[in-house]
Formats: sequence, C-alpha cells, structure tokens
Amino acid sequence: MRADLLVRGISQLVTAEGAEPKRGAAMRELKVGEHAALAIVGGNFVWVGPERDWSGDAGETIDAGGCAVVPGLVDPHTHAVWAGDRLADFEARLNGVTYEAILATGGGIRSTIRATAAATEEQLVALALPRITALVRSGATTIEVKSGYGSTAEAELRMLRAIHALAAQAPAWIVPTLLIHVPPKEAAEREAYVRIVCEEMIPRAAREKLAQAVDVFVERGAWSVAEAERMLTAARAHGLRTKLHTEQFHRVGGLELGVKVGALSVDHLEACSAEQVAMLAASSTIATILPGVTLHLGLPAAPGRKLIDAGAAVAIGTDLNPGSSPLYSMQMALALAVRLNGLTAQEALIAGTANAAAALGLRDAGRIEPGLPADFAVLHGADWRELVYTLGANPVRDVWIGGQRVEATA
Repeated sequence: MRADLLVRGISQLVTAEGAEPKRGAAMRELKVGEHAALAIVGGNFVWVGPERDWSGDAGETIDAGGCAVVPGLVDPHTHAVWAGDRLADFEARLNGVTYEAILATGGGIRSTIRATAAATEEQLVALALPRITALVRSGATTIEVKSGYGSTAEAELRMLRAIHALAAQAPAWIVPTLLIHVPPKEAAEREAYVRIVCEEMIPRAAREKLAQAVDVFVERGAWSVAEAERMLTAARAHGLRTKLHTEQFHRVGGLELGVKVGALSVDHLEACSAEQVAMLAASSTIATILPGVTLHLGLPAAPGRKLIDAGAAVAIGTDLNPGSSPLYSMQMALALAVRLNGLTAQEALIAGTANAAAALGLRDAGRIEPGLPADFAVLHGADWRELVYTLGANPVRDVWIGGQRVEATA
C-alpha cells in the first residue's frame, strides 16, 4: 500500500468503533491502540494500526512525537451566527433577574434577533468565522450551526445563506440547521407564523438545500408541543430531519414529542424527569447535553449519568451562543460534562465524537476508521485523557480535517 501521508509515533490512538450510536455501557468501549500509526489517501483514512504492522510506503511521513490522537470532535449544537452581544442580559442575571424574565421583557433571544437583523450577510459571516476557528482550535472538525435569530421567513433564510457562505470559508465541516426559536411577541400572530414556517420557510429551505434538519424550541414562552409537531411534520414531509430544544427550564413534553416523531436528538434536558429518562433510553433519539448552559446560567445539570445508566445514547455540544452558553471550546464542553453531568472520560469522548455525529445523522464523522474522512486531533500529551482532564489550557496541539492540517494550536 502507498499512502499520501503516514502519521507515526502515536502514543495512543483512541476511537469508538462502528457507525451506530453507542448506548449505555457501550459508551465506555473505546479502542485504544498503543504505539500506533495511521495512513491517509485522498483525504481519507486507509489504514490504522500498530506502527510495527505498517508495511507500505508514503509520500510524506509525520512523527506525532509520542502524543495521543483522538477523532475530530463533533459539535452537534451551536448558534455560531449572530450579531450584537448579551452583556446587559449577563449583568441582569448577576443581579438576580432570571433568563425567562429577561426574554419576557424583550431581552435575551429577542435582542439578538434585532441585532442580527441589522447586520448584512457578509457581516454575519465575518463575525462567525472566528467563532468557528476557536471551536476548531479546541479539536472540533464537524460543527452544526443553526439559524434561529430571524423573526421572518426572509430573515431565517438569510441566516441559512450566511451559514452556507460560512461553510465555504470555515476550516471545519459545517452542518446547517433551520431553528424555529421563539414565537412572535403578539399571541395573535403565532398561528400565522406557524403557517409561514410550514408553508414557506421549510419548503424553501429544503428546495434550496439550505438546511439538513429543522429544530424547534419547545418551552414555556417559546413553542408548544402542538405547534412544534406541526412544524416537525412539515419538515419530515420535505425530507428534512428533526431535532428539538426542550426540557430546559420546565418539563413541557417536548421530549415525548421528539421520541414520537423519531427526532435525531432532543437537546438540553436540564429539567428531564426519571420517566423521561426511561422513555428516551428506549428510543432511537439521541440525548444531547449542553454543560456550558449549566455553568453559565446556573441551571441544574442534565442527567447525563442517569441517561447512560438507563441505556440512552448521549451526545455533548457547546451550545455556543451569546446568551446562555458563550462556550467556544468543544474540549471544554467534554471536560465540563465529566464534572457537571457525571460522565466518565470514555463516555465523554464518545459523546463528543461518534454519538455527536449520530445526533446530526452522520455516519462518516467522529471515528478513526479506514474509509472515513481523515479528521483527527493530535494532543500535546501522551495520554488521551488529558483531553477531558484539562481546564483553562488547550490540550489539542494540531487539528487535521480531510487529511490536511488546518490548525496549529500550540
């Protein structure tokens, strides 16, 4: 075999195996190869194994220097395209005002909607690009980016076009999602907006290939279960996958809806009950937990430990956004999930790679296997567990996407 590139001198090469989501105890089953090497042809892995077993040659050989290698991390939940800031909201919360109260008085998400509407598409891309770059520096190679800061069909579609323009410039693989975030302030306008979503926004996003999935925020002060079901039904009718933001502040039944419609994932789950844990574990839907929200808003942590023990498939995301999770590091999201949500190091790595890919409907990301895109991260140290152990410094040395070194993060 002749490879374009051989990476040798790997102390530990660590990956989940197989495209299916890992559930329960299987989330602790990592393949750890010692003194390993990997070979790349045309941007894909073609061989992975002990260095002593490599018998081919390569156009270029790189020595990892006795450092560990992990799959490229997958961030399955971000809002990386926005304008403005939420510093006033942050200060208000420090003075005891709740997130929900801020939203109810026109702040929060609604203030970001106003600022985003005032920015051009080019400005939105320019603002988002350094955020994506920061995520890449933390080891992320595939990143979902949602719309959701538009209050009209044109505004949401403009955000999706900005996400596509971002994808052409960003070093990472970008997965676009149409998010139906908050309803109009006037209750009388809700029904008309739902019709616009179902009859105009979703069909156009699908026809113009601007989104791969539709996500709906189901919560008090946001959308009801009945409204969300109509929108998700329209998404499925137009060939788009479905996701939900739900059970963040209250138990509102969005999780049950996600299971019912076969959603790829239900995300947040800070208010998830024991009964809902069992229901989710018995389903095919991924539980995506977002520990940055727990840290920033002071919410109870999503029950990651209980979900895994019940047999669920758990993913981790940053929820990068200006209001509830200004978290620019997927590595830190994994580190927080260990400390706040009770995951083991092995579970956190799988939740941030193979299961995060499954939460986006991807079968070709989050693992190091022959035939898959050569997306991986080289750490500074020899032990892969430094990835979830480290706080306040970046344990990721180099990031490779499609067989190309895109970020030297030392």
